Amino acid sequence: MAAKAHMRNDAPLLLSISTNDALGINMKNIGCLLSTKNIYFVPFGQDNPEKKPNSMIAHVEYLIPAAEMALEKRQLQPVVLSPFDVQ
Repeated sequence: MAAKAHMRNDAPLLLSISTNDALGINMKNIGCLLSTKNIYFVPFGQDNPEKKPNSMIAHVEYLIPAAEMALEKRQLQPVVLSPFDVQ
C-alpha cells in the first residue's frame, strides 16, 4: 500500500531486488518496472552464475547512491551489473 501511495503522489520508489528467477519468467516483470515512471532500482546482477543461472541480487553497497539519485528522479547507472563489475 505504501508503494501504491508513493506512485499516486508522484514520488520516487526505490526497489532493491533479490530473486532466484530474475532471468527467467520474472524478467518480463522487471522489464516493465524498469520502464515505469518514478520506479528506480538499486543496481543488481547475478550472484552465482554457475550454480544459480537465473538468480539476481541487488548490490546493497549502492543503496545510498541509488537513493540519492532516485530523489533527483534519476536512475543510478548501470542498473544491471556483470558479476565481474563487482568489487
